Amino acid sequence: MSHRFFAVTNVLALVIAVAFLAPGNVAGQTESATKAAAAKTAASAKPWTPPRTPDGQPDLQGVWDYRTITPLERPKELGTKAFFTEEEAAKYEKTENQRQNRDLIDPEQGGLFYPKGGVVPYNEFWYDRGNKVAGTKRTSLIVDPPDGRLPPWTPEGQKEADLRAVAERNDQLGHPAADSWEDRPLQERCLVGLNAGPPMVPGAYNNDVQLLQTPGYVVILNEMVHSARIVPLDGRPHRIIRQWRGDSVGHWEGNTLVVDTTNFRRETSLPGSTANMHLIERFTRTDANTLLYEFTVDDPTMWTRPWTAVVPMTKSDDPIYEYACHEGNYAMSGILAGARAADKAAAEAGKSGSN
Repeated sequence: MSHRFFAVTNVLALVIAVAFLAPGNVAGQTESATKAAAAKTAASAKPWTPPRTPDGQPDLQGVWDYRTITPLERPKELGTKAFFTEEEAAKYEKTENQRQNRDLIDPEQGGLFYPKGGVVPYNEFWYDRGNKVAGTKRTSLIVDPPDGRLPPWTPEGQKEADLRAVAERNDQLGHPAADSWEDRPLQERCLVGLNAGPPMVPGAYNNDVQLLQTPGYVVILNEMVHSARIVPLDGRPHRIIRQWRGDSVGHWEGNTLVVDTTNFRRETSLPGSTANMHLIERFTRTDANTLLYEFTVDDPTMWTRPWTAVVPMTKSDDPIYEYACHEGNYAMSGILAGARAADKAAAEAGKSGSN
């Protein structure tokens, strides 16, 4: 009796198992799994909705970090390659971090952009440029032109670029143009930041910016040289007074803050820029920890066409620190005093040679 019971039970179990393995049930299970996976994919692909300020605008506030070793221009040897693979990015990071390490540069031999016999002003301890390429793995910050390179210079632009190259080389060799403080770059005079622009381009250190919003205004506060641009959003036209950081007005295009800046007093920290630059900046928060910063430069004095770059910024929990650089600081008096000493030495050498 018991043997028959177990035999029937085993047969019944086998029948049930076969039934569950029948094509219809397998298809049903597969269809359910596919639907579940599709639903999960759709949920993950759902556009991220940014938080809102009390007046209903996208909330871009906070401190944003834009450190990266991704270059502004794509290295020529990369040709048309717009993106690194993971392996290529890791290799580039290793090579570039070593190339930029100031502790490995012998001033007598030169290296990076320092000529032989030049001055390497800081050791590696002071640099905070980051050590990773941008998360997009782009090979350049410039996205237009498509080759990731700056457009060709205009004839005037080429002339200015040549003069700037000579001045930079003379600076590195200890022969700066310093008849007056006005001969020195705006960055040395602490009037504009090395990377604060506008536009903001990642640099050696202090790659942080804080955005603050009130009804009708946005404040762009750079850690570098503690510059603050107060941007009205009420549709007013540009003012005609030229300023070091230009005159900025803004508006919203959907979830993107657009800042339009003209009327610069002269160049900014962007190499090659002039007072004629027209700058469009776009700030878009793409997720809780990412702010996409895009800017387009149109300066017909220097470049033959406008160009655009994109800098992904990462949310930071660190505060903005004071950057204690001010016009008339002791470094400026030292530069001018050194130049006068050089003038005196040259004059005395001239007298000795004539005797």
